Order: sequence, then structure tokens, then C-alpha cells
Amino acid sequence: MIDYLYGTLDSKSTDGITIDVNGIGYEISVPISTFLKLPETRNPIKIYIVESTAGMYGGVISLYGFFTIEEREMYLLIKDKVHGIGAKKAMEYTDKISKSFANFKTAIISKNPSMLNEIFGFTKKTADKLIVALKDKISTVNVLNKEKQTGAETIKNTMVSEAIAGLITLGYKMQQARVAVTNVYEHNENITLEDLIKKSLQYL
Repeated sequence: MIDYLYGTLDSKSTDGITIDVNGIGYEISVPISTFLKLPETRNPIKIYIVESTAGMYGGVISLYGFFTIEEREMYLLIKDKVHGIGAKKAMEYTDKISKSFANFKTAIISKNPSMLNEIFGFTKKTADKLIVALKDKISTVNVLNKEKQTGAETIKNTMVSEAIAGLITLGYKMQQARVAVTNVYEHNENITLEDLIKKSLQYL
């Protein structure tokens, strides 16, 4: 089982990348979200790996790569728990939700298909399918990048996301909710979630 590969980025395209590890080239499929974070070729890189086998007796091994652990965890959750989703479709979904894993998690837990449509572009049918499949399982996924977020940033991002989700549930558009919550929070950083929602409603 390969956890990650660390080597030199030999080539890259939207179809996949090749990493040279001690003279051996590994072809890896990556989502667009990972592709956009890649360095220039000939630079060192670390990619988290998922192995997939196909063919008779599992004779064909494909590698799927992700720039962060949270991308990989979300990919595995979708591929393993959402009925009828294969590796490529799971990559497509991971790319969509990579813009905000915290918002995706909030939308699933709050069973909010409108939020999934507004932020990530999922159809109502797909949004409902994701909610049914993941609502009892997504809480186990750590969607916080601990290397890049301080404790204060984590609290802020979680509270803001939950407040925005609350306003969307009440019928407000994503852009309206984001502007209101962000403006209120910037002037009240020690506010509770309940008061943040109340003051955001007053702002609207």
C-alpha cells in the first residue's frame, strides 16, 4: 500500500502527472484542484496516493494523487459511500468541493441541497444523493488543514460557514449570506454563532 510519493515532478497535464522517484516514473491521475497547486516540472513534490485495481484478478493498478490529506479523505469517502460512483466521478466531485471542504461538510450535516447547488454546482438530484449517502459518515472526516490554519482561523472558518449555511436554510442566496455574515463577523470576532446569525439577519 502506497501512502504518498515524494520525488521530482517530471511532467504534468490535466490528464495526469508523472513523478520520478529514484529513477522510477509513476503515472498518477489528479483532480484539477491538485493540478492547479502543482509546482513547475523538475521541482520536488509530495503527493498523497490512492491505489485502485481493475481487470481480471486486479492485474491493472491505477494511482490517484492528491495534494492534501483532506482531498484524499474526501475522495475516498465519496468513492466508497456514494452508490454508483466510480473513481473518475469521485475525482470530479472532489474537484468541485475542494473550493471549501468546510462548507461541503456543513451542507451535508445540515441536509441543505440548496447550499450544495449554490456553492458547488451540484444538481438537486446529485445533492440529495450526496446527503443521503454521507450525512451519517462525513463527521468522521477531518477537513481542516492543520499545517495552514491556526486555532483562531479554524474557529472563524467553522463559525462563518455554519452561519452562512443557516441563512441559506432560511431562504437567502449564497452571496447575500456570505456578505452579511462576513461583515458582521469582522466587527464582532468574539461573537457566538447564535448572535452571528441574528446580527446577520439584521444586516440583511
